[in-house]
Amino acid sequence: MKAVILAGGRGSRLSEETGSRPKPMVEIGGRPMLWHIMKIYAAHGISEFVICCGYRGDVIKEYFATYPMRHADVTVDLVTGKVDIHRQGAEPWSVTLLETGASTETGGRIGKVAPYVDGDFCLTYGDAVGDIDVTDLIATHERTGRWATVTAVRPPARFGVLGMDGVDGDEVRQFSEKPAGDQGWINGGFFVLSPHVFGLIGADDTVWERGPMSRLVEAHQLSAYRHSGFWQPMDTVHDRQVLEDLWAGGRAPWQVW
Repeated sequence: MKAVILAGGRGSRLSEETGSRPKPMVEIGGRPMLWHIMKIYAAHGISEFVICCGYRGDVIKEYFATYPMRHADVTVDLVTGKVDIHRQGAEPWSVTLLETGASTETGGRIGKVAPYVDGDFCLTYGDAVGDIDVTDLIATHERTGRWATVTAVRPPARFGVLGMDGVDGDEVRQFSEKPAGDQGWINGGFFVLSPHVFGLIGADDTVWERGPMSRLVEAHQLSAYRHSGFWQPMDTVHDRQVLEDLWAGGRAPWQVW
């Protein structure tokens, strides 16, 4: 199974960090947020990634184009230009960098990955980490048999609320984007999706969290995977500092590798 990561957003609330790079490339512990997310998936056996680039996608492409060189011991002959690589330290990943457009919305970006996935696939945003049991998340998706499964978490009150019901409490019956008041369980952004969802996505201006997710609810095709562990987004400078402090102190719960 492949993991698709939405990495095209500008990150306006983190403008101090994103003036020259996309939000997923903001570093925690000297590594981009994107790398941390990929390591979470890799810890569960997923090594094929499709990254949806947009704003400053060139920064992401350059990072991965030079990644093997940065993590290897090399000898460079400055006269001939010959480069000998002695020790390779890069992860055994396959990374497809998909140019989805700087102004494309989340749903539009997801729609563009259809030619690059074969069967069900994981999906997440490029700005949150957690000790998500991706293996169990996938198993839940397969058990319920619905078109989509979303990870439900309990973070600070500022994200879309999920109303869950069903015989075993795993079907999403209501979705409300960023309401005021009591938050309850919210969209944690780690999904498993069936190719059926591509039929719910229209043009580039399709917002995944509005039309497609609402239609999944109406069709009884959205399941919830409840995650009670650690989950933390990186929306603000304060959020970044929280993650940086956890990493620096050796207390990063998302470091499951």
